[in-house]
Amino acid sequence: MTPHRLTGDQARRLVVRAQLLDADRPGDVVEVAEQLGYIKIDPTGTIAPCEHTVLWSRIGWSYEPGQLRKAVEDDRLLFEFDGAFRPMSLLPLMLPAMRRWPQRESSRQWLEANAGFRADVLARLRADGPLLAGDIPDTAQVSRPPDGWSGSNQVPHMLDFLLRQGEVAVVGREGRHRRWDLAERVYPRGLPEYGEEEAARLLAERRLQSAGLTKPHWYWSGVTKDTGEPALVEGSTTGYRVDPEALAALDEEDAGGRAAFLNPYDSLLFDRKRLEDVFGFTYVLEQFKPKGERRYGYFAHPILLGDRFVGMLDAEVDRARGVLRVDAVHELLPLDPEETEMVRAEIDDLAEWLGVSVTGLA
Repeated sequence: MTPHRLTGDQARRLVVRAQLLDADRPGDVVEVAEQLGYIKIDPTGTIAPCEHTVLWSRIGWSYEPGQLRKAVEDDRLLFEFDGAFRPMSLLPLMLPAMRRWPQRESSRQWLEANAGFRADVLARLRADGPLLAGDIPDTAQVSRPPDGWSGSNQVPHMLDFLLRQGEVAVVGREGRHRRWDLAERVYPRGLPEYGEEEAARLLAERRLQSAGLTKPHWYWSGVTKDTGEPALVEGSTTGYRVDPEALAALDEEDAGGRAAFLNPYDSLLFDRKRLEDVFGFTYVLEQFKPKGERRYGYFAHPILLGDRFVGMLDAEVDRARGVLRVDAVHELLPLDPEETEMVRAEIDDLAEWLGVSVTGLA
């Protein structure tokens, strides 16, 4: 098939719409999760944890953190998997791959060596669940060495393995700690069944729908060279795949743009090459840089205005003083007075949502 030729404006509009960052805001948490495919969980809370800023940047002032908890724990419309909340509609498409996990030989060997430990964990959950990891004894026969993210306790490792196999599930959280139970008591019954090939194809289509436009790569994007239709973006030699429904919708009336502050772990920022190709934006997360080498701040949030990245918001909530302290609004592109007012209005809205006042703005 001859690739579609997209202008830069068209490519940016495709991505911004797919990521629900145009002026036509979504209505609720589930709508966001269904379209984005996942809502990243990260506790770094200079402004608010990632899962909440992702939702606020889409829904706006009407979003309350309790809505996410309700969707996950009460309504079971979302589920937690691999560091993200995902729509339950994706679970049937993920289960075939989960059932044949793990592929890595070292992981298979660890599970085989810990067959008794695995049985102990499942039995404890069946008898007493839901439980925190700390409530489950570590009876591992073989231990995995600490990896910098976890200690010597093997229970979190086993729970993570069983989660990936679809045998246990996260039922909720107490603070940042996950509560676990048997998957059969958490996931809905009667889910559709798919073969591996069909599930993989449908999952790739959903991922392309979430991206709008992306490079095919089995790991980085989950989109194959057969998903969607081929596309080229002016000024780039990268071969992209485009969602045909999103492409057709380009002819529809444009809702326009708005200001949005993106958490550094926002899904729009994940593909750095696409950011450069489509938006002309080179993004570097400075969280892990020495303080003296940072240009924009420890956890600065990129500022999207319409379909352009125009700046970086370096701000932090000071709960003790009840303020959102704005250390800097770094302009990547010169802003006219109207654009400056849009960014400042969004800062005011952010502070109101956080329940604090703003300090630091001139």
